[in-house]
Amino acid sequence: MTTLPSSSFLNLQFRSHLISSKLELRVRSAVIARRNWRGVCLCNLRPPRPVSFRCRSSGNNDNEEESRIRDQGKTGEDSEELSSERNSSPTSVSSKAPGISSEGPVFSSFQVDSIKLRDLLGPEKVDQSDVKLIKEKLFGYSTFWVTKEEPFGDLGEGILFLGNLRGKREDVFAKLQKQLREVTGDKYNLFMVEEPNSEGPDPRGGPRVSFGLLRKEVSEPGPTTLWQYVISVLLFVLTIGSCVELGIASQINSLPPEIVKYFTDPNAAEPPDMQLLLPFVESALPLAYGVLGVQLFHEVGHFLAAYPKKVKLSIPYFIPNITLGAFGAITQFKSLLPDRKTLFDISMAGPLAAGALSFSMFCVGLLLSSSPAGTGDLVQVPSMLFQGSLLLGLISRATLGYTAMHAATVSIHPLVIAGWCGLTTTAFNMLPIGCLDGGRAMQAAFGKRVLAGVMLTTYCLLGFGLGGEMSIPWALYVLICQREFEKPCLNDVTDVGAWRRSALLVALILVLFTLLPLWDELAEELGVGLVTTF
Repeated sequence: MTTLPSSSFLNLQFRSHLISSKLELRVRSAVIARRNWRGVCLCNLRPPRPVSFRCRSSGNNDNEEESRIRDQGKTGEDSEELSSERNSSPTSVSSKAPGISSEGPVFSSFQVDSIKLRDLLGPEKVDQSDVKLIKEKLFGYSTFWVTKEEPFGDLGEGILFLGNLRGKREDVFAKLQKQLREVTGDKYNLFMVEEPNSEGPDPRGGPRVSFGLLRKEVSEPGPTTLWQYVISVLLFVLTIGSCVELGIASQINSLPPEIVKYFTDPNAAEPPDMQLLLPFVESALPLAYGVLGVQLFHEVGHFLAAYPKKVKLSIPYFIPNITLGAFGAITQFKSLLPDRKTLFDISMAGPLAAGALSFSMFCVGLLLSSSPAGTGDLVQVPSMLFQGSLLLGLISRATLGYTAMHAATVSIHPLVIAGWCGLTTTAFNMLPIGCLDGGRAMQAAFGKRVLAGVMLTTYCLLGFGLGGEMSIPWALYVLICQREFEKPCLNDVTDVGAWRRSALLVALILVLFTLLPLWDELAEELGVGLVTTF
């Protein structure tokens, strides 16, 4: 065992003093910086320069040692700043702008680690060398004069070029896209978007535009995975089951009493023998086929509209529902959309196809219900069913007559139920919310800002009962699965045209009258259903 000389003890004592002072300074800086962490822009943060501490022989005092503290690449200026920070009071430290120095922002190791973690786990950013090359080769007096650059994308992984347009926006955008492929190949995608926080319109007409640059792997959707296929198949099987259940429920007047009591009486505790339902499955299949066919036709409409535009769609994820058979399906875009017209056409194609088929089934079913030839296929349903929709209730009243509708039950063909469920589901999907078909069409026709305001109004209408008993379940489904906006198109500026906006407004009016229920006074006056109380 060896013995340390006295000079070593002095050297160790001074080193511990320096380390404790350094830790005290770092803790104080970390507290100040963390208090103002929310106000610091991540894109402007840079790690502080490392500081080296060197100690000479133990014979020197603290002042001599402290004067030898040097920053890497700096002289005595930084040591004076360090000494002044160590000797300053907490009041003088807080009087400065927190986290900001004369040479740039100063922040703690916690912030530095956060930046490194964000850069490590976040999406790959645009290369600055490519940005310089693009500015030299693409932008200029004949296309777009760049005056400013900002972060672009959900996490600031891209570059947004702001400036002044020097030609017709569609022609300039096409030229820039062609030049970008020549300069960088398939490495990046270029977006033309409205300039954020613009002070006024473009002198040439329309909104001011900017150009966003993102890497292809960041901006384009990923491929469908095996688990997504498995989930899609499972949901489709469950949807088939919910459609069959709807067909069985439509025969409520023919079902065994113990079955009806178990599903309608809240006090019923002992479950009945479910094998009693097997004889009713076969007679439930036509209605199940009709409801499921409407959902499939809806998705076919989307795919037929997307194919000529060379837009890829994901597999549909059907959402089962025991009241309507299905809530519809979630279908995602698997490629970037070229412009807002494409987004509008694909979004409207599904509801248009499903609505046309559903309305045809509904009208044919009403005709068969009033014809003696279809008497053997009729089912008894409560007349209150027709009070769930102002539009469909009035059509049914005009077709079947006052006597048939003003009763406790109404004899109708299963096609009426299939068409009713299809029209109701289509109307719900046309509501202007998020990534629903109506939300996508509204975003394409009027932009995200208008859609955001209309979404709030739609949520309020659902809360007040638009859609009847299905309003709250549908609102919850949308909030969980479909509340987000659709991603921007490559050309997210060019208008869709007046006739597309007019068609959307007409469709929304039909949606409103389809989902608006009949109140008791109006139902009694029109003779839609038998109203016993007010």
